[in-house]
Amino acid sequence: MIYDHILIRFGELALKGKNRSVFEKRLLENIKMSLKSVPNLQIKRTFGRIMIELNGENHEPVVGKLKDIFGIHSFSLAFKVENELEAMQKGALKVLRSYENANTFKITARRAYKPFPLDTMQLNREVGGYVLENTPGVTVDVHNPDVDIRVEVRETATYITSASYQGAGGLPVGTSGKVLLLLSGGIDSPVAGYLTMKRGAKIEAVHFHSPPYTNERAKQKVIDLAKTLTKFGNSVVLHLVPFTDVQKHIHSEIPSNMQMTIMRRIMLRISERIALDRGILALGTGESLGQVASQTLHSMNTINEVTNLPIIRPLVTMDKLEVIKIAQKIDTYETSILPFEDCCTIFLPPDSKTRPKREHANKYEQYLEMDKYIDDAVARTEKMVLTSSAPVNKEVDNLF
Repeated sequence: MIYDHILIRFGELALKGKNRSVFEKRLLENIKMSLKSVPNLQIKRTFGRIMIELNGENHEPVVGKLKDIFGIHSFSLAFKVENELEAMQKGALKVLRSYENANTFKITARRAYKPFPLDTMQLNREVGGYVLENTPGVTVDVHNPDVDIRVEVRETATYITSASYQGAGGLPVGTSGKVLLLLSGGIDSPVAGYLTMKRGAKIEAVHFHSPPYTNERAKQKVIDLAKTLTKFGNSVVLHLVPFTDVQKHIHSEIPSNMQMTIMRRIMLRISERIALDRGILALGTGESLGQVASQTLHSMNTINEVTNLPIIRPLVTMDKLEVIKIAQKIDTYETSILPFEDCCTIFLPPDSKTRPKREHANKYEQYLEMDKYIDDAVARTEKMVLTSSAPVNKEVDNLF
């Protein structure tokens, strides 16, 4: 193995203005947090790049973790040499020789350190000529080479790479505030959480469970889904709301065709209470327009009435197949399809309205003791913090 560094490139971050350093510093911290289980790494930020010095560590586990970190456009295994032409030439030759079956190559130089005496065209010519002279049977192909050898000259050293890994893109988690995700045990909401984190938001999650109608395996399913999301955001605080008494009260007082609408409205009220207590400024859901009765435009309009917090719906224009494809990519799909029902499924009435009106919802809610039940549910909410490596920790109040 000839590579001793990993060179990380930014995508969208490079377009930021005066606050660009804020995004880069957050990305650096997220990388360090994700890689803290890999000893001996040295990670530092330079202008336009983050460098990881491997110091003898196997690159494979590092590469696997970097692929899931939002804010990274691409990254490459890199070979570090001195800022001298001869060192660059020998380094490029060493990289090419590591490819046993390569027949063509090209040199792509980038002179980030402008005082270096040779410009990019001269570097391409000098390094490429040396490699060509010392590799019989290998030719240059600038359009479709077997190996594209990149020579990046920076202030303190030159880094030579030959292949790039695609990063997760997006913005570093933690640069866009916090969102409270309404997390069910289904396919959609974990994908919504993933996409929300991709835009830089740190998520907490709230789940409504109804024991004994929903069992411990259904609860564990949601914990597992939230834990899967931690690999994209380092940690997720999960709020488990006991919802049985609320649902039984709704079932006894509200006509069946309005029960789903009223239930969703109360879920938003409880979620808003939790969000405000945690300093969270928005809610997130896995709703897709028109997918089910509670996700028609009329239903969303009526349900949204009870909160002033923005509701982020990353899946609103997606069809189910698109969502499933992402769920499979992020490893939540197999957990989501486990046959353990959540509270919405257990109490789902057969005749839910698809065009509920706000005035009707407000009328029926007059018959409910909402404050009493909401206060009780919030007071009995269980909190736990999940990370990708550590065991579940229920003591979270002083962690954030």
